[in-house]
Amino acid sequence: MSGQTLKSINDHSKINIDPNELARIERNLRQYQGDYPQVEYINSHGNLMKRDYMTLNLRKLSADVLAGLVFNEQCEITVSDAKEEEKKENTFKSAHEFISHVFEHNKFKKNLADYLEPMFALGGLTVRPYVDNATGEIEFSWALANAFYPLRSNSNGISEGVMKSVTTKVEGSRTIYYTLLEFHEWRKDEDGENLYVITNELYKSESSSEVGARVPLDEIYEGMQETTHIKGLSRPLFNYLKPSGFNNINPQSPLGLGIADNAVPTLKKINDTYDQFWWEIKMGQRTVFVDDSVLNTIPDESGRPPKQVFDPDVNVYKSMRMSDGKEPVKDVTNDIRTDQYIAAINQSLRTLEMELKLSVGTFSFDGKSMKTATEVVSENDLTYKTRNDHVYEVEQFIKGLVISVLELAKATIWNGKPLFDGEIPTAEHIGVDFDDGVFQDRSALLKFYGQAKTFGLIPTVEIIQRVFKVPKDTAKEWLEEIEREQGAIDPAQINERTARHMFGDEE
Repeated sequence: MSGQTLKSINDHSKINIDPNELARIERNLRQYQGDYPQVEYINSHGNLMKRDYMTLNLRKLSADVLAGLVFNEQCEITVSDAKEEEKKENTFKSAHEFISHVFEHNKFKKNLADYLEPMFALGGLTVRPYVDNATGEIEFSWALANAFYPLRSNSNGISEGVMKSVTTKVEGSRTIYYTLLEFHEWRKDEDGENLYVITNELYKSESSSEVGARVPLDEIYEGMQETTHIKGLSRPLFNYLKPSGFNNINPQSPLGLGIADNAVPTLKKINDTYDQFWWEIKMGQRTVFVDDSVLNTIPDESGRPPKQVFDPDVNVYKSMRMSDGKEPVKDVTNDIRTDQYIAAINQSLRTLEMELKLSVGTFSFDGKSMKTATEVVSENDLTYKTRNDHVYEVEQFIKGLVISVLELAKATIWNGKPLFDGEIPTAEHIGVDFDDGVFQDRSALLKFYGQAKTFGLIPTVEIIQRVFKVPKDTAKEWLEEIEREQGAIDPAQINERTARHMFGDEE
């Protein structure tokens, strides 16, 4: 209702998120951004001073390392199409062609490669397809963990949720914050069938910390419908991705954890040590006390002041009254404890690697480069195992998004016909090849499966599926094409075709 006012997102009657979960996500975002409060200290004169807190942003670095290992833009997504005879009877574009166009139009691979980093850092990512009514194109809306709130969930995932987007508008000297809440819910229609309902609510506030008062949608979104009903969907339009693993911090929450959420004390220890190291370097510049008589200038007999003994641009000399006057210059510089700090930081990094389930040597503060992707392929490498856990989550996420896109396209009538009118594939008919050749020696795989094939232990179709990560139908098509090509160059078949051409089918 217009006029409804919300201070926080939890003030909405439909939303009930554990405040600790919201605080955890906001903390993760601040750390990912490197946003820390300044350090307060008392200087030598007894005055309260402030300085920036120097950190190693390992929440971002660790997320970047995993994102690069899990996904790259060479990933291939394949959807099994209808049989050739079915294609001839229908005029629709195949599911594979349609998905390829939608993903290319949205630069999906590049965007996913970029968004995986904050997903690992914050603990979640949501993507929702929608139709641009002006062009008929399916677009993607992305939301980080701090912009998505679950409404209903079960062991299979989140079935209902809210996506939040904030738009700012400057009016004179004031900044107005508009918050759009997009509710995705399931209801029953008159026939008892599932009906997918999207409800939009707009709120206005002059404070970025408050959601504000509800206002009409057309105040900034002209033509946007308040409610949209969609039939024919088997799953939510939004697709939620979270890092692999259970939320042990809040077991009742369906939200994911950032990969470093169980290592917050270790991150603080590393940052505190690095901050102290940096401050010791800053405070450890050479300091020399000199008797004030050395720096003072006394006019000579002619009345002209003599030249100063020290360069005026040098700041290492501090003037003070020496008590005995026997030692007019005294170097009080202390050695910087570089080795001790580096050892302390590296020891904490080993702890962090254990907590993130990464191999020893992944991080280093002694100038050595981090492990390359090729180095993590070794047998039983912990990083490789961790990477595979996350790959499974991303694979299921991509398959779910493919199905959501096709179901939305089939349910949308544009220019008098559906955007897509083919069959909706199941997850088993969608293949995702993560191009992990850097992690797997495919020639070794082919040799292994070739030996298994020789002894009749595995069918060829299964070998193609496992080595090239394609759906079963695609593997069958490949095998049929291979057999046709081999038949075309078989000498016996060539002779037979020649005889048929010269003498016909009669003996």
